[in-house]
Amino acid sequence: MTTAGTPAVRATALLGTLAMAVSATALGATSAHAAPSSATTLVVNANQPFRTVTHVATGSLYGLANSGTPAASVVAPLHPNTFVQMAPGGSQLPNGEPAPAGDALKVASEAAGAGAKVVVRMPDWYPNFPYKWVSWSNWLSAVDTQVASVKASGAGNISAYELWNEPDWTWDTTNAGSFDAGWATTYKEVRSKDSSTPIQGPSYSAWNLSWMTTFLTDAKASGTVPDIISWHELQGDANIAAHVAAYRNLETSLGLSPRPIAIEEYGTTSEVGVPGALVGYAAKFERAGVNNAEMAFWNHYGTLGDTLTDTGGSPNGAYWLYQWYGDMSGNMVTTTPPAQTGIDGMASVNSAGNQVSVVFGGGAGSSAVTVNGLSSLSAFGGTVHAKLEYTPSKGRTTAVSAPITISDADYTVSGGSITVPVATNASDGYHLVITPSGTDTSLAGTYQIKNVNSGLALDTTNAGTAQGTLVDQATSSTGTDQSWTLTAAGSGLYKIVNKASGLLLGITNAGTSDGGTALIWGDNGTADHLWQLIPAGSGQYKIANYNSGLLLGVSNMSTSSGAQVLQWDDNGTADHLWTLTAR
Repeated sequence: MTTAGTPAVRATALLGTLAMAVSATALGATSAHAAPSSATTLVVNANQPFRTVTHVATGSLYGLANSGTPAASVVAPLHPNTFVQMAPGGSQLPNGEPAPAGDALKVASEAAGAGAKVVVRMPDWYPNFPYKWVSWSNWLSAVDTQVASVKASGAGNISAYELWNEPDWTWDTTNAGSFDAGWATTYKEVRSKDSSTPIQGPSYSAWNLSWMTTFLTDAKASGTVPDIISWHELQGDANIAAHVAAYRNLETSLGLSPRPIAIEEYGTTSEVGVPGALVGYAAKFERAGVNNAEMAFWNHYGTLGDTLTDTGGSPNGAYWLYQWYGDMSGNMVTTTPPAQTGIDGMASVNSAGNQVSVVFGGGAGSSAVTVNGLSSLSAFGGTVHAKLEYTPSKGRTTAVSAPITISDADYTVSGGSITVPVATNASDGYHLVITPSGTDTSLAGTYQIKNVNSGLALDTTNAGTAQGTLVDQATSSTGTDQSWTLTAAGSGLYKIVNKASGLLLGITNAGTSDGGTALIWGDNGTADHLWQLIPAGSGQYKIANYNSGLLLGVSNMSTSSGAQVLQWDDNGTADHLWTLTAR
């Protein structure tokens, strides 16, 4: 934690605050469930289906290493849509791998078992990347060999031939001629041997309107327009909708019939394995109507797009986000994020109409999900149940055994809607499941609250009981000043009441900035008196302020008795972890 004396308030923390910032000394009460800012709320319209669930973005490039790796029991729960895999008999050694793997035909049966299709990446016949051109006779011979292998295999889930990969920088114009002419030659060679399997391309490394315009103009003239249009999204998710719209406009201007869009690689090197960073891609692909999209291959074979810790490894935090996505069924319904960046997600309603599933992330601090249209679903009445869980981001190579439940609570439907508050970490992924009924769980009770980093207990300064007394940490005692009662406040939130004083734990002046000091105050209805307890495993909790979305911590991570307790953003420090011992 940065020192409280130099708060350096982050812009994301400010954007993650609630609109209300009422002074703790102000007179008059405000709603205990003041609405989060529209700038931090994901809106779901459960009564607006727009496409059947197909798990568009659950596949990956080289996600399968060979038959049985990863195990089918790990692959199947993701319900992968499509894998892009090695050319049959290929010798590509990507990312320094010691031997080729991921042959499209060797993994096709495992992919089929999970309901997935396979794209054959033809240029990965060659060992080097970028590819080293040999000759036209060599290349066309390789194409013929691959097509013959595909046809002989009898595999029924080969969805396309990808003729080349990232030609904008891997095609050898000097020795092979122009790419567009080479595309036409290769296309015609494939079609002479296989008249039906779709052809996919041009597989540019990024969206570029000029490149695509020239390519499609030439392909139309030569009669070699691909059946599936493809490019890669490897520079962030902010412009996906604009890229798809630009392609559709181009398609119309050229008089081409609408083609499925495949994004063969998505995600940056820093985003792989990070659930909160990846969910925005999937959400945007869904809304844009992309046919299929595959997580990029930046590290090793057979990791399902780095959702596993390594080849044949265990699930990391991102895996569980994609399992939630894979569990979706029925129809995708409309989601509206507050901005191009920040919190985003996708949602579905099952065919029975009695479950709304929302997978989201990317927000920082005080966020929320508003679900509208519940009154249009006949299975739901005036009260619904919402389970909120999260998958922590612990790094690509660190295993996460399972998602963690934050809250199980009933909500009263108002105007067909509910709003679920969430104190989000931008790296974590979140899952909200709404059903007509369920079992509530609650932490309501009286506890001693200890800081994991220091082992000291939450207390008031000098055991004070006056309104405005600051809150610190102190050596454990049996005094009621160290007894705190968690009272359920609805929506999975709690008030934390100091037993000695009867006053509530809050933040000075209802502040929303890093470094805001904790104190006790009367229950005047301000949102800084509401807290969300987020289980962090091993019986530990993060205690997040509903007003700011920031976590309860200790100044300078101090381990000394008397150190000030304050709020800070979720930067992973141990002073943000607390244990509850019943009293």
